[in-house]
Amino acid sequence: MYTVHPRVDIGIEYNPKAEQASPLANVRLLDETRSRPAVMVGTSSDRIGTPEGQSFYATVSKDLSRDLGVPVGPYVGIAYGTFEDRARLIGGANISFGRGFSSLLIFDGVHFHPTVSFHRGRHGASVLLVRSKDVGVSYNIRFYRRDRKLVPPARFELATAN
Repeated sequence: MYTVHPRVDIGIEYNPKAEQASPLANVRLLDETRSRPAVMVGTSSDRIGTPEGQSFYATVSKDLSRDLGVPVGPYVGIAYGTFEDRARLIGGANISFGRGFSSLLIFDGVHFHPTVSFHRGRHGASVLLVRSKDVGVSYNIRFYRRDRKLVPPARFELATAN
């Protein structure tokens, strides 16, 4: 993903198993505050494991670290997928373990996909269980301008699932 504005990320997602490239976009409509969740809309490929399609979604998320004393950020939303031509409720949570390790628990409205990730510097790698059974991997690298001030990071991701 490439951050074109602090609230807007765009990119291209490639799924080698489906041999499909899809546009990615995230727009943060509202920033999270102590009393209000963040609100985002976006688009990506349809649900993990579908052979084709595009998904359009809106989510609300909230970092509950201060309230719970645990580094967790749940999210909930609605997504419309073109593969099944229907909307569905989605949700999940991001959990930080520190030292670059985290887990994203994803419910896409049909299946559950837990992930474990490690990020260090510009690099990140994730292992996911597609539909909680098939192993997949993702790698990303962030690209910065030399001054690191005007253009936030860009990211390229390649994900595979068996």
